[in-house]
Amino acid sequence: MDWQELTDLTQGQPFIVERVRLAGSGVAIEGQFEPPQLAQLGVDDQVFVAAFVRAHGSIKEMERLFGVSYPTIKARLNRISENLSFAVELAEPAPEPEPPGADVVDRLQRGEITVQEALDALKGSR
Repeated sequence: MDWQELTDLTQGQPFIVERVRLAGSGVAIEGQFEPPQLAQLGVDDQVFVAAFVRAHGSIKEMERLFGVSYPTIKARLNRISENLSFAVELAEPAPEPEPPGADVVDRLQRGEITVQEALDALKGSR
């Protein structure tokens, strides 16, 4: 069964996957798994998202493919994006950059280098 058949069967209702079998090895995993958010979209929206990716995000190309106007494409993208919160949830903030010489200070605190070696290393990093 492919995602389109599953989407047709569920008619947009939420569903839980309870068993996953790896095709190559036959190993099965049981539990409760939510399908990916893209798989939870209706078939038409899945096709739209796939077309958008294939068009490299070009709204002009989407206008041509679907024969609709810019505002129509934007409205549909906005509606679909409201159902795709995972992109924000998965995005991790960029780590704060360490100040110059922080690794030298860490090594000094662990006793891996002497004070003089730390001073020399910090002078060399300028």
